[in-house]
Formats: sequence, structure tokens, C-alpha cells
Amino acid sequence: MIRVLIADDEPMIRAGVRAVLATDPEIEVVAEAGDGHEAVELARRHRPTVAVLDIRMPGLDGIEAAVEIRGAVPTSGVIMLTTFGEDDYILRALGEGAAGFLIKSGEPEELIAGVRAVAEGAAYLSPRIAARVIAHLAATGAGTLAGRRSAARDRVATLTPRERDVLALLGSGLSNGQIARRLHVVEGTVKAHVSSILARLGVDNRAAAAVVAHEAGIVPPRPAQP
Repeated sequence: MIRVLIADDEPMIRAGVRAVLATDPEIEVVAEAGDGHEAVELARRHRPTVAVLDIRMPGLDGIEAAVEIRGAVPTSGVIMLTTFGEDDYILRALGEGAAGFLIKSGEPEELIAGVRAVAEGAAYLSPRIAARVIAHLAATGAGTLAGRRSAARDRVATLTPRERDVLALLGSGLSNGQIARRLHVVEGTVKAHVSSILARLGVDNRAAAAVVAHEAGIVPPRPAQP
């Protein structure tokens, strides 16, 4: 069972997230918090598999709460819920090791897919989040959009063909186990490839590597929902 903590200062958002997650019999919402401080306390008490946090909350924001939760419960993965216009917060959260990023107005299926992916140790970026991050980096002096895409392709070109395959699937939100099954290798081999990919790309975590994969245009489209 995937145990989930939801934290958002808007009761309607919490209710909506809970209702969507309730449609998956393998997901259980174990606690809800209205602010970051409460989220940290409840995470210590309930030790969720995944914490779904509003990126902006009064008092202790979602990013600060994520840092404290991961310090107190290292096994908990963190997904950030965001809206358009919060690009600076998203970049901060990437730097702090958040594993998933979802738009509040996104499709319900994305929320479930994101929770499942992060529960399995994967990174999950909403395609719209990935596009926003890339565009924001280009707009804030980190290179033109075309230049960033070209630089990302150059970075990916330093990888071996197998590492490139792994990066593309990582960018799609697959866990190590799922990548291993897709490529017909053992999971330990995938872990080794991921470690090498992070080092070669010069990034600290899977979510940041996923951004590079999206910039380079190597992420295969997600299958349409039935």
C-alpha cells in the first residue's frame, strides 16, 4: 500500500487530491495538513511513502517542509503541487531534491501516475512543468531556449547508448525496476547507469536529470490514457 500525506492550505485542493487518490485501491491517504509545520509533524508520525505538498504555503513553505520531511523520514518521496507563475519555487524545489512536480490543474491520471512513480523511487515531471522549467531557465539568463536544448543534446551525447536509453525512460517517470524490465537487464545495472548519468550530466538528482532529458528532446511521449 502506498501511504500518502497531503499538505495544502486550501481545503478544497486537499479534498480534490484525496478524492482522486481514493480511486486507486493501492493508495491510502494517511494524513492531511493545512501548513508546512503540520505536514512535518504528521510525516514524522505517519511516515508516508509519498508526501504531496503545495509548493507555497504560509509559514513553512512546501520546499522547506520537504527538506525537513526528507531529513526526518528519508524513505518518503516528495511531490510538489504547483501552479503557473511559480517557476522560481520549482527551481528551488529541484535543487532540494523533490522527486515529482505536478500542476494543480492537471489531469487526475497524472496525479496517480506521479504518486506511483515517486513511491517506486522514480522522478516524475508533468510535461507542462518540464516545459515551464526549460523556458524559465532560458528567460532568466541561463541561455536561450535553442541554446539550452543544444547544450542538453551535447551533454546527452557524452552518454553511452545504453545510458541514453536509461535517461529517456527516467525522464518518462519510470522507476529503476520498470526501466530494468523495459530494457531486459537487472535492476542493479540500471542503478549503476543512473549513478553514471548523474555524474556525467553534473546533476544531483533524478528530477534534475529528467529536466535535461526533456531539454534534449529524448523523452518518449507518454501513452494516452484509455
